[in-house]
This record gives sequence, structure tokens and C-alpha cells, in this order.
Amino acid sequence: MAAPPWLLVALTGVPMRLWPSGPQLRDWLADPLTPGSLRAGLIGVAWLLWLGLAYTVAVTAARRLRAGARWLRHLPLPTPWQAAATSIAGAAALTTAHTPTSHPPALPTPVTADDLHPIKATAVERGGVVVPGGWLPDDTAHHIAAAAALVWLRRRRAHQPGQPDTAATQLAPLPATATAVQAAVANHPPATAATSATLADLPPAGLRLAGDGAADAARGLLVTRLLAALRDPRDTAAVIITRTALAALLPTATGAHRTISGLHAVDTLEHAAALQPSLTTPSAADCVTPTLLLSTDPSTAVPLTIPADARVVTLGHGTAPSTWHVDHAGHTHDRHSGQPRARMCVLDSTATADLLAVLAQPIAAEPDDTTTTGPARRIDPGAKIPRQASRTPPDTARQQPVAADSAVQMRVLGRPALLIDQHPVTIRRSAAWQILVFLAVHPDGATTGQLVNALWPGLPAHTVTGRLYTTLSDLRSAIRATGAREVVVHTEDRYHLDHRTDVDLWRLQTTAHHATITRTLPGWRTVIDTYTGDLAAGHTWPWIDPPREATRRLVLDAYTHAAAAQADPHERLRLLQEAIRVDPYNQHLHQLTADQLNALGDPIAAAHLLHTHQQRLHLAGILDRSMSATH
Repeated sequence: MAAPPWLLVALTGVPMRLWPSGPQLRDWLADPLTPGSLRAGLIGVAWLLWLGLAYTVAVTAARRLRAGARWLRHLPLPTPWQAAATSIAGAAALTTAHTPTSHPPALPTPVTADDLHPIKATAVERGGVVVPGGWLPDDTAHHIAAAAALVWLRRRRAHQPGQPDTAATQLAPLPATATAVQAAVANHPPATAATSATLADLPPAGLRLAGDGAADAARGLLVTRLLAALRDPRDTAAVIITRTALAALLPTATGAHRTISGLHAVDTLEHAAALQPSLTTPSAADCVTPTLLLSTDPSTAVPLTIPADARVVTLGHGTAPSTWHVDHAGHTHDRHSGQPRARMCVLDSTATADLLAVLAQPIAAEPDDTTTTGPARRIDPGAKIPRQASRTPPDTARQQPVAADSAVQMRVLGRPALLIDQHPVTIRRSAAWQILVFLAVHPDGATTGQLVNALWPGLPAHTVTGRLYTTLSDLRSAIRATGAREVVVHTEDRYHLDHRTDVDLWRLQTTAHHATITRTLPGWRTVIDTYTGDLAAGHTWPWIDPPREATRRLVLDAYTHAAAAQADPHERLRLLQEAIRVDPYNQHLHQLTADQLNALGDPIAAAHLLHTHQQRLHLAGILDRSMSATH
């Protein structure tokens, strides 16, 4: 770049001094082909060639600089703390390598038998799920997801079609932490080995938790132990916690122990010793997991009456046979040896309260599970279906017949499908199906934040907003390739489905609204015929349970009232049996069907139906132990 202009200036002079004067221009016009004009033309062409080369080099360099700047913006640079830690580690390594020492090595620190208690898994970084408020190992996260599923099964079992919702049947979404765990489990491979400290790994002589994550680790032990008891009905070992520890660990949920099976709050460890014999059952002998006792007073000696297999965990300052230091991430190491222990489940108070809410039983009593011994229950044909608080009524504009575009059909009852001119559209991204179904459930639309929180709960919105835009762009490209109009429309900062789209869920809601007004048998049958399956069947998205159950209850109400309006007892029985196929866990429908079988003179079939229902509840894990023993 520098050599051509240097040569031109050295041989021909500065180009600004070579501009022709007026007389020279007149002479050139009179005789253009002179040696001087040819020389000037060659010099001008040389400068033009050099300017073109300079322009090309400058543009190429600018383009590469912009690409490098974009790459640097996405490069994960170390934080100041990481840089400082790296510098300190490097200085320490150089000092250790080049500074001689004349001191003999220190003698090993003696350890006790408790400090040498084996840990089954020492891999402390793998096999976990990060959620807002803590870290959970894979097995605990999967147990929480299973417990969340049991919550909805219990609600389905306790719901009475045509009756108002109670505390046991409400359609409120699960707490945010439970939803985040469900989303993480859906995209997380199952654990292949235990990677966290379990209750059996704790020292039997007593353990004190210290460090910044001590309280979070105690909450993790509490939740993990209660989940173990929920997973295995034979596990009858209790969790005993002092009231001071309960108030310190869960300041906003001190009454949670009243509705959680296996959790007992006592005043002191002496009360725990007195309570322990009453918690022992004949089946407890088969339980290999010891009882967990949590306390915040390490200065109090453990009563001798506490069973030897119980694990006593204390918090705060003091002395204990073993002390584990826990950081906020759950990493632990022994105080004496300094050796790392297995990573512990850590949860803050908010996350723990959310998960305990999933484990808590509703205060309201669930339907009676006893078999029919009294007069048969009757279906009141005049009973009015109350509007559920969580059920969104159809828009007023859609209650009237609207001109739906039959060329674009959205099917969300059963397996989701998008049909254009009766041909299914291939959609590659699973998140795109979630967006379509979510907008079908919310016909008024959703903002970007609402979509992000529904599809990726527990993740910061700014980290996944780009993923949402990419998914929407891919979805629109797939629809545009068919030549159809846009299905997902963005107006006034909200995404929504085009209201001309034929959505089967909207038709179901409209027919259910009309049926509650007309209250005729043909109206109920129209609702039944419109329902073609569960909402988004086969998908386990964390947000889908409330609208799925609300949609299911629409058709269960229709079946119940259609059966009540049916004069033929055999036809009434057939409708109730079809309703059971829609929800095989509903207790009320089974009782109505058994009553109808008894009325038709078939008590054996009625008893078999109720027994089969009890077996299904038992296999699902939602049958109370006392009821299981009774039946």
C-alpha cells in the first residue's frame, strides 16, 4: 500500500502540483496527443489504480473488523472475581514451584471414625438441575416432577362434575419452582447414578452444617427426605424438626407441617425422643432409611432415647462429632480432613415453600371412597353447572357464528396438528407447537414475556427471548411455504392466532357456553361430539395442566348432565361409562356409574368397577394408606 504512492511521488512529484493551468488546457484541446499529455494521463491512471486498491483493502479490513467485534461481543470473558482468582492461583503456583523450603512437611491431621464415613458418590458437578433458588440432583428433580403429576391426579380424582371447585379440586397452577423443575426434567436425561449426599450418607453420631449454604442444605435435606417417603409408601420414617428450626428455615411457611405427611414439628429434641415411639409402625422394621431430626441448637446434647439410626442435623455455631462446610452451590467438605463430600441439594426459603406446597395435602376432605352401602345417589337434572373460576369463557364476538377460514385449521384436542387445505404442515421445532397451543388456549393473545415464561420457566427472560424470535421466524417460514396467510399475528405487542382460523378448542368452548344456556340434551351431545381428546395429548409441558384439566371438565360436565337428562337407564349407564373413559381417575363418576349398575340389578359389576378404580388409584400412588389398608 505504501510503495506505489512513494514511487509515484519520487518519480513524478506531488500530484496536487501537476494540475494543468488554463493555457495548458487550451493547448491540450488543440493537440491532445503530445508527450506531456500522455505522461500526465499515465500518472493519473497509476494514481487511480492505487486508489482502487486502497479502497478494496480498506473495505475488506473494515468487514473483518466488524466480524471480529461481533465475535468478541459473544465471547464469554472472565468476570473480575474470576480474573483475580486466576491471578492468585498463578502466583501461588509459581511461588510453590520456585521457592525452596527447609521446613519438614506437616503431620497429617487425625480424624475420627465419623470423618471417615464413606460417601457413595464423589462426583460433585454432574447430575444436577439448577432452578431459581437452588440446585437439585437429578433423582430429586425427577421425584418433584412425579409429585407434581400426583397433584393433578388427586385433583382429577376429587373433582365432582357439575359442582363448584374446592381446595382439593382447584385449577390453580403449581408454584413457580415446581414448574421450573418440570421444565428442566423434560429436557434433562435421567440420572444414572446418585450424585448427591442422601440421608443414609450422613454421619450417625450427629452432623453440624456450617458455611454460607448450611441453611439451604438443611432445606434440601428436608425436601429430599419427604420426597423419599412420598415415593415409597413402605418408608414410614418421619422427619422431625424443632419449631425454632422451622421458623428459621421457613419463616413464611411455619404451618406447612400440618398438611404434609411425615413432617412433625416439636419444641425440643426431648419432645422428639418422646414422639419417636409413636411414629414406629410394624412396617417400619422394613425401612432402611433412618429418621431425620433438624435442630438449630447444636449446644443441646442429643437425648439417649433417640434411636441410634436417626440422623440428627444441627445448624449454627457449636461443636459436633462431624462438621460439614457447605457453600451456596451445595459443595461440601469436611472440616478436619478438607476432603470434598458429595454435593448436597440446596434450596432457599422461597423454593422450599413452593416444593412443600406440592407435597402438602389439601385441607378439605376428599370424596369418600367407601363402596355404596346406602341408597343410590341420584343425578339432579336441574342442577346448574357453576362456572369454574379458572375456565376462560369464549369471547363475546366468538359466541356468535363467525366466518372461520376452513382452509386453515388448528387441532389442539388430541395430538396437535396444523392443517392448511386439509394438508398437515410440517413444524420442526417443539417450541413452535407450544406457541400454537398456548395461543389457542389464550385467544386474546400473549406478550413476549408471557410466552417466554410459559415455554422456558425458571430461565431469565433476556436469555431466551432470542430463542422465541427464532422459533416464531421458523414457524412463519413453514406456514409461508404453503402459500397460506399468516396464522400467528402480532398486534399491539401481543401475539395471537388469526381469529379466522378454525380452532377446535374454540368450537368446544362455544358449544359448552351454548349448552349451559339452552340446557338441552342435544346441546350436551354437541359438546361431547366436539371433544376429540385431551388438550395437546402426548405433551407434558409445564403450563398445560390447568387448561387441559379445565377442558376435560367441560366435557365431564356435559356427560353428567346428558346422563341426568336421559330417560333410558341403559343409555344413562352408557354415557357414564364413556365419561369414565375420558377421566378414569374421577371418583364421583365411578360412584355414579356403580349406583346406576346397582339400580339395574348388577351389584357384582358395580363392586368390580369400584375395585378396579381403587387398584388404579393404588398403582398411581394417590390412594391414602389407610384407605389402601381398608380396601
